[in-house]
Amino acid sequence: MKTLVSATWLHQHMEKPNLVILDASSTTNGRTIPKARFADLDHAFVDASSPFPNTVPKPEQFELACQNLGIDQDSEIVVFDTKGIYTSPRVWWLFQLMGHSNISVLDGGLPAWIENGFETVTEHLKPTKKGNFKSDYQTDMVVTFDQIKANIDRQKFVVVDARSAGRFNGTAPEPRKHLQSGSIPNSVNLPFEDVLDNGKYKSADELNKLFQGIVKEPQEMVFSCGSGITASIILLASAIGYEKSLKLYDGSWTEWAELNQLTTDNK
Repeated sequence: MKTLVSATWLHQHMEKPNLVILDASSTTNGRTIPKARFADLDHAFVDASSPFPNTVPKPEQFELACQNLGIDQDSEIVVFDTKGIYTSPRVWWLFQLMGHSNISVLDGGLPAWIENGFETVTEHLKPTKKGNFKSDYQTDMVVTFDQIKANIDRQKFVVVDARSAGRFNGTAPEPRKHLQSGSIPNSVNLPFEDVLDNGKYKSADELNKLFQGIVKEPQEMVFSCGSGITASIILLASAIGYEKSLKLYDGSWTEWAELNQLTTDNK
């Protein structure tokens, strides 16, 4: 499947027997796409035992969540959210991480679907049969705090941060009030809003220019943000227009700032 599909494409392929539509919205306006199943990023697709928000779920947890949604090994998945492009790239990346690449993001999400005049419903589809999905965890796609710390001197990869310029530069506060703002040494900034235009991704050429302006080739990229959600937006943007680098610092700035603060406090 393509990385992105349009609302028109999805409308034309709704009856495909192995198609699964996932609603990854963090907030709802009471409307969704017909046959959409709810991908719960707050509970089913997150490791709730982690001290940090939006942590990658354990493979067995992800596998069970997918099976409960009726997802099979051969399912073709389209994921969307109510904001256009916000949480859907995170689910796209999670499936890549778990070894399932047969997934697309609906460009423009639910707003694009509604703009086309297509039907909406008020309830999600609840599968009656369990799926046979199996996780195949790709360990190297998740980058750890220790790897990020070691890279400050080694500079084997560049961390691309999706937060706003103010938060990255330390001039605007973090939404988590106990955290200082600022950035990981030697990281670069690409605010996630810069890769979007009215809730859709910019063209491949525009995205390519954005990345060429901040990354020195052939540096490998690792994506970061506040807690791993918007990092997935720029990761997907890179896959569309630059290069398919799927590595993400899952703890992101929340983990980095908290662990560094702990180190400082204990000195």
